[in-house]
Amino acid sequence: MLTLIFVFILGYAAIIFEHPIRLNKTASALLTGVLCWTVFMLGSHDTKHVNDELAAHLSEISEILFFLLGAMTIVELMDSHKGFTIITDKIQTQSVVKLVWIIGILSFFLSAVLDSLASAIVMITLLRKLISGNEQRKIFAGLVVIAVNSSAWSVIGPVTTTMLWIGGQISPFSTFTHLILPAFVGLTTAMLYFSYTLRGEKLHTQNQQLSQTRTEADKSLVMLITGVLALLFVPVFKTLTHLPPYLGMMLSLGLVWIVSEIIHKDKDTEEKKVYSVAHALTKIDTPSILFFLGILLAVGSLEVVGVLEGLAIWMKNTIGNLDIVAIAIGLTSSIVDNVPLVAATQGMFDLSTYPADNHLWQLINYCAATGGSILIIGSAAGVAVMGMEHITFGWYMKKITIPAALAYFAGIATYLLLA
Repeated sequence: MLTLIFVFILGYAAIIFEHPIRLNKTASALLTGVLCWTVFMLGSHDTKHVNDELAAHLSEISEILFFLLGAMTIVELMDSHKGFTIITDKIQTQSVVKLVWIIGILSFFLSAVLDSLASAIVMITLLRKLISGNEQRKIFAGLVVIAVNSSAWSVIGPVTTTMLWIGGQISPFSTFTHLILPAFVGLTTAMLYFSYTLRGEKLHTQNQQLSQTRTEADKSLVMLITGVLALLFVPVFKTLTHLPPYLGMMLSLGLVWIVSEIIHKDKDTEEKKVYSVAHALTKIDTPSILFFLGILLAVGSLEVVGVLEGLAIWMKNTIGNLDIVAIAIGLTSSIVDNVPLVAATQGMFDLSTYPADNHLWQLINYCAATGGSILIIGSAAGVAVMGMEHITFGWYMKKITIPAALAYFAGIATYLLLA
């Protein structure tokens, strides 16, 4: 176990110091993930058990990867049809501060009705249409990560919130009433921070002049509406069928694909090429998907050997105060995946002792969802943004960790005051 932990820490360090050591983070993540499982296998006398565990984790990881692939493809299809231009044309402000509030609030509510991962992908695509300055866009990308992870007040927002809902620890109405204000206070704290630090800056806008015929504009609108409805349908599909979200995303992708084919049926093959799914797939950032694979494999190995569960139990026994335990879980989730951490807490605290919507469950819900914003590797949304905008671990720590931590603790303080 110690060797496995050492390999994980070494790989994690390689990801953090990607630029100084000049080694791509995706390569480090893949190497770390495979080596962790290799160490586990070599140290085990039951190879069947290890392979069964790997297969189970690969199944869970594949659901995330296919969800990500489907969401990215839908967003790229909307983009290739210039659907996002309809939205960006409505945002006429040249004020950085005003844009902070527009992007923050839009991300906050979009994530609550969609989910944090797909919302992050949509918002980054919008930002690319609005802001030309790479450094400035990265700052806004950091704000998006904070905002989408703040949607813990919606049971169809972050994955950990959905887990607690399915497990019976929280309910939709109680979660909304308990967490909407703390979550908004936390996000507002971050937006105030960015408003202060970015004040006086000139917004580096794209200033793109788009010339479209009426027919082309109508097709853009059709694809925008189809794409948004398709993404919004995913949580509805999950609720109605109880099937995994990635299947809903694949269904949505198929429907958007069909609409795209229909509206371009009169074009020849070459003309349709730029609007095709095949073209959209070439624009997807595949390395970010492979990065997901590597890091989730590595974290999965820690879960199987009991490191994460042991960590959760140690915090419970050592710290004692359950509020502090919940806060510590949130901080830990910024370093490792919050999903197995929350799964461990579900087994630690009995529903007969801590019934549904208990103060503890709501605080764990908020902390696990929002704590991942403190480091970019701490949430699925953060990892996706990391790949899409090529944000390094160190840059994020320098520019975004402080406002993310302020938002985290401001939300906790608000919740505890209202409890």
